[in-house]
Amino acid sequence: MTASKYRGVAQIVAYNRWFYAASALAICAAAIAIFWAPPMARIAIAVFLAAASYWTIASLLASYWIYDRSSLYSLDWLTVRPAYWLSVHAGLDETSGLIRSKFPGSEYRIVDVFDAEEMTEPSIARAREMSGPDPLQAASWRRLPADDAVFDTIFLIFTAHEFRRADARLVFFNEIARVLASHGRVVIVEHLRDLPNFLAFGPGFFHFQSRRTWLSTLRATGFEIVRESKITPFVRVFEASR
Repeated sequence: MTASKYRGVAQIVAYNRWFYAASALAICAAAIAIFWAPPMARIAIAVFLAAASYWTIASLLASYWIYDRSSLYSLDWLTVRPAYWLSVHAGLDETSGLIRSKFPGSEYRIVDVFDAEEMTEPSIARAREMSGPDPLQAASWRRLPADDAVFDTIFLIFTAHEFRRADARLVFFNEIARVLASHGRVVIVEHLRDLPNFLAFGPGFFHFQSRRTWLSTLRATGFEIVRESKITPFVRVFEASR
């Protein structure tokens, strides 16, 4: 997937450039202020400086591991062999081309369900701008452009967490259930709101959902987990069937 050794982490920095710029400025300001602050204030500044420095470096190292060094984009972790698959993304699609290459004889659809009102995170908006959205893929997540039970596999790779509201996630997964064939598989790839992601991304781990949330959402929309695995300690794969 990557054209250079550090392309993945470079994209993460680009999509979150204001966060990393603000972190760098805050670290520099704290490093200067600690020499002029009263003794008690120095403790608070030192704690902030240590935390900000740690999470800035940790997030970059984790991103490099995930996006440039892991098997994420090789797709070697996939156990499905789809004949007719659907890839759903939210304005940033870095995997559909890889799936096409891995399963060259398969048929497929690719849809972009980005919704500016529903998906309000600045990073996804910047990623969408940088990737150049394809209007031919635009679709409503409330009503996917497909008949009932037509896809044997549906890929949701770093997509589903963009639905911040629980009721929106239920609507979306009910649509996934509608267009998925009986005994078909939905493949969900996500970071989790868990300890490894907290250690790597700090408060940014609140952008993700917990494992309990995904299991609850799947159960509520008629799915059951048939396989669960990890790609690095930070990324979880759920395969679910109706």
